[in-house]
Amino acid sequence: LVLELNQVIIPTYGTVPDQQNLHTPEWADFDGEPDSLFFSDGQRRIDFVLVYEDESKKVTRKRSSRKKHKRKRQAYESNLIRNGLQLEMTRSVLDENLVFVKVHAPWEVLCTYAETMHIKMPLQPDDLKPRKSAFNWFSRLFRVDENVIRPEQDFFTAPFQKEHISNFYIQDKDTFFNPATRSRIVLKFKFIMSVCYLQLTFVKCFYLCCLDESYLLLMPSVLQSSFRHPSADPNCPNERYLLYREWAHPKNIFKLQPLDFIRKYYGEKIGIYFAWLGFYTNMLVVAAVVGVGCFLYGYLTRNHCTWSQEVCDPNIGGTIIMCPQCDKVCTFWNLTITCESSKKLCIFDSFGTLVFAVFMGVWVTLFLEFWKRRQAELEYEWDTVEYLEQEEQVRPEYEAQCTHVVVNEVTQEEEHVPYTACGKCIRLTFGTSAVFFWILLIIASAIGVIVYRLSVFLVFSGTLSQHISGAEAIRKYLTPQTATSVTASLISFVVIMVLNVIYEKVAILITDFELPRTQTDYENSLTTKMFLFQFVNYYSSCFYIAFFKGKFVGHPGSPVYWLGKYRSEECDPGGCLLELTTQLAIIVGGKAVWNNIQEVLLPWLKNLIRRYCAAARSEKVVPRWEQDYHLQPIGKLGLFHEYLEMVIQFGFVTLFVASFPLGPLLALFNNMLEIRLDAWKLTSQFRRMVPQKAQDIGAWQPIMQGIAVLAVATNAMIIAFTSDMIPRLVYYWSFSVPPYGSHSSHTMKGYINSSLSVFSISDFKNASKPFSPWFGTQTTCRQVYRDFRYPPGHQLQYEHNIYYWHVMAAKLAFVIVMEHVIYFVKFTISYAIPDVSQKTKSKVKREKYLTQKLLHENHLKVVKKTMGKIADNIIEGADSTFGPKAE
Repeated sequence: LVLELNQVIIPTYGTVPDQQNLHTPEWADFDGEPDSLFFSDGQRRIDFVLVYEDESKKVTRKRSSRKKHKRKRQAYESNLIRNGLQLEMTRSVLDENLVFVKVHAPWEVLCTYAETMHIKMPLQPDDLKPRKSAFNWFSRLFRVDENVIRPEQDFFTAPFQKEHISNFYIQDKDTFFNPATRSRIVLKFKFIMSVCYLQLTFVKCFYLCCLDESYLLLMPSVLQSSFRHPSADPNCPNERYLLYREWAHPKNIFKLQPLDFIRKYYGEKIGIYFAWLGFYTNMLVVAAVVGVGCFLYGYLTRNHCTWSQEVCDPNIGGTIIMCPQCDKVCTFWNLTITCESSKKLCIFDSFGTLVFAVFMGVWVTLFLEFWKRRQAELEYEWDTVEYLEQEEQVRPEYEAQCTHVVVNEVTQEEEHVPYTACGKCIRLTFGTSAVFFWILLIIASAIGVIVYRLSVFLVFSGTLSQHISGAEAIRKYLTPQTATSVTASLISFVVIMVLNVIYEKVAILITDFELPRTQTDYENSLTTKMFLFQFVNYYSSCFYIAFFKGKFVGHPGSPVYWLGKYRSEECDPGGCLLELTTQLAIIVGGKAVWNNIQEVLLPWLKNLIRRYCAAARSEKVVPRWEQDYHLQPIGKLGLFHEYLEMVIQFGFVTLFVASFPLGPLLALFNNMLEIRLDAWKLTSQFRRMVPQKAQDIGAWQPIMQGIAVLAVATNAMIIAFTSDMIPRLVYYWSFSVPPYGSHSSHTMKGYINSSLSVFSISDFKNASKPFSPWFGTQTTCRQVYRDFRYPPGHQLQYEHNIYYWHVMAAKLAFVIVMEHVIYFVKFTISYAIPDVSQKTKSKVKREKYLTQKLLHENHLKVVKKTMGKIADNIIEGADSTFGPKAE
């Protein structure tokens, strides 16, 4: 297509047309109608708006430079006009230096490019009877009022063809192509013109870099009116106002989203994001209900937790003396100090946690499978099934670097590419190596936080009172473990937020260097890199607490040291599960607050400052295009950060849900607010994006599938190795009764005493022996963490006992059984639920039938009829030539 246009646009390649050959846009003054969507004649609809700074008003550039930029802009405008677009210029009302260029695509241009881009247009209304659902009456309560936003009529569609235009459902030429389609066609047209412009001026750089400097001050945008009041012009309906009132307003927080209307106004790319976010939020309702049920079960049964009662009992926990948790400065302490934390732990470390972890393994599969069905329905309804192969354009950055010539294996023709096979391999190798290098830096920062934890624990242990005879109330809550955990979590959160800013720029640089061909390829590549960075950045501290902290510490007489200096960190006697919950709460809560400040508060403040600066000129009537110009641009990455935020949250909800059953509930509340905040941003704070198509949610789908598979393993290992559930079950079923125990029936009594290994105070080495002496009569202390070793005096003293091996075998068996059971259920569900519903399949078959009948069979009938007449004429001519002559 570009080559065909080159023949028309550039008759003499490499030369700029003379001034007299340039086509110039029309000039028109603003007519004072702020809600108008048309040119000054009131007939031609505005499909696009561009803006540039008048070269004659610039004083910072040299005259020759201004003249050169003006020449480039005029040549580009001439190309647009020469090939069918109509342009009208209007000077800014508030700033005379700015000139707005309104673009209109006539009917012939729209038809030509609709056929070239294979855009699907309506053939006839959908005549399949909708299947009534038993839940329609219930869902109707949450739908948007149909009298305000009318439901879109369903059509069977087919790729547009000018020669079969009579077969398409055209009631009005002005409304046949909706505004989103018209803008997308103009964007495609402008892209082709930009490539020709680059060739025309011999500039080997991409469109935005070149044209933004000489012509555009912002990305081309589509008009939108005020969101505060309806349009006064009946011919220019204010769809933005309807979206703000019925979608973005907080009063609609429990209402379903008008997805078809969102897609019509903003395009499929934004529509599919809000469809996915709404579907994810609805599915969270079920997970939140089950999670709250499991939390309430743990809360109501916390007072019946035998092992917590033993910790708080002064006759049991009060007589158990624990060994110091660090060298020299730490002292001995009483187990009852951890009474409050043990009560909290009973809430989260209960049988309900196991049930919830299994449920979430099934829930995440149902979510992904049902989303596939919903996505297939949207692909059909929004005509995006074959979009990528037919419509998506090559990125200008890629096109401008095409300097190598290769032979296409399919067409056997020469084509231009930006790099050879060896060059592509080098780029991929460099990009992959850079990604792994920066991931290692993230891991190094996580290790730095761990070193902080190890070193600061010594400070807190020496500062906070740890004497057994102390009676301060604060000691119940402010223990060295708690102080270290909270401060480390806060520091980890700050490090995560700082690294996010750095790694976003790094990921963009690496992706730009790889030079992907299309925008979809670019976004998928960037998505993979950013998620890898964010995955390590956000989850590394959680993985450390869940699977490494307190697992490799040795025993009091022979502790394990990091870097030969820092003693390995130990868990609380109840385990690290409560600390993991604290870490998750701080990171998830802090992340939500930070993102809202960054995404909502900053654009609002910027727009507020702009409105304040323009307050002196507020008495002037300002047109739509100038109001939009003063809003914030949505950015190159568009919805990338919104997807990333939600997928990271999805990871927290699924990967570590065994430690925090209330996670889905918090995610549900956050998402209900997130939908309305994102809608508020789009409708009131940002310029309207150029409507774009999207077939699906892109690379986020396989990423979520990978998280779902990993979540089964992480939750199984959290229950097995982080919580105290397996050791308790082993004690209850095996070691509370003979031959190992002394109780006559299965019980949890005596669990605390049997699970804390005994250590002789006299066996402390000089390097770790505490400064404060022990003045009691007791000669032993207990190991802080759950570890099962023979007592001093035994022939295998301080070696792991039989209880330890039973527990390890049970943990491994539990992980294997739980993983295999959930994976079996997951794959069974995946196989049982088809990706495309029967309803959608029927619609696809019906549409193919109509396309075949209306576009192809009718065409064949016309051809057959025409060929029949020609054949009859040929036969008649043959008969007259070869027939017998009359006598």
